[in-house]
Amino acid sequence: MKPSQIKPTVDFERDGIQHGFLKLPYSRDDSAWGSIMIPITVAKQGSGPTVLLTGGNHGDEYEGPVALTKLCSTLKAEDVQGRIIIIPFMNYPAFKAGTRTSPIDRGNLNRTFPGRPDGTVTEKIADFIQRVMLPMADFVLDIHSGGKTLDFVPFAAVHILPDKVQQHKSEQAMRAFAAPFSMMMLEIDSVGMFDTAAEESGKIFVTTELGGGGSSTATTIEIAERGVKNFLIHAGVIAGELTPAKACVMLDMPDAECFITSEHAGLIELCFNLGEPIRAGDVVARVYDASRTGVPPIEYLAKRDGLLACRHFPGLVQCGDTIAVLGVIV
Repeated sequence: MKPSQIKPTVDFERDGIQHGFLKLPYSRDDSAWGSIMIPITVAKQGSGPTVLLTGGNHGDEYEGPVALTKLCSTLKAEDVQGRIIIIPFMNYPAFKAGTRTSPIDRGNLNRTFPGRPDGTVTEKIADFIQRVMLPMADFVLDIHSGGKTLDFVPFAAVHILPDKVQQHKSEQAMRAFAAPFSMMMLEIDSVGMFDTAAEESGKIFVTTELGGGGSSTATTIEIAERGVKNFLIHAGVIAGELTPAKACVMLDMPDAECFITSEHAGLIELCFNLGEPIRAGDVVARVYDASRTGVPPIEYLAKRDGLLACRHFPGLVQCGDTIAVLGVIV
């Protein structure tokens, strides 16, 4: 396979703190010999595990970028035993545009792995993360939220894995993160995900959904910062005591009946708030025909008991949009 075009300006093997870039050549109208400069921080001291922390996998999700940018500014090499690699804005073109996907090639980085070294910009980023960054890592934390179109109760999550030892270690790291909720997560579309790439590489992997609506709050930033610090303590690369959440609810997504998908376009009315309990048969949402009046709404019912873990965020819904996701309390 061809080598990656991305060239780091940092030395991953050197002790100390380094702030640099992943430099990806990109010739375009406004810069014939230009490059996309993806910020990166490396903190290393001695031997120990390597933790890869990433945010901005989707460009309209902000808890990860804020928490990791703050960490880059405060982390000291003398506090590290091992190595911490921080990429706050993994899909940097999408982050700068404030969009889920890249404005350059419309690439969804979290559906592009393993990528290609000679592909689109997004494919080149995925290829570098897959072939260069993941082999270095022992622990991986990828911080997500709902972006502009979803909103979540704040949770850390892992997936059901074939390797039960790996799954157990990931569950321990998830609990150490100490979000208000922890989720055994079911993906409706796992092909090409960073999660899948990390898990198939044998890494201890945790992801999150910490809010949404295309912004962040003081509460979700605090959850992210506490969780990142706990994750690093759990991995053994910094010293300290874990800071627990005030309460943590364990959730499961046992099957596809947890997802409610709209089969109509229109104006949406959510009938429950995030975190509220729902019983099978309850009306979770109504969708109104926004092209005329006097037409009764379409009602969407819960297929199982649970709590509202995720909701559609904008006031208008399209056919095929996820309206709601139920989590089952374990």
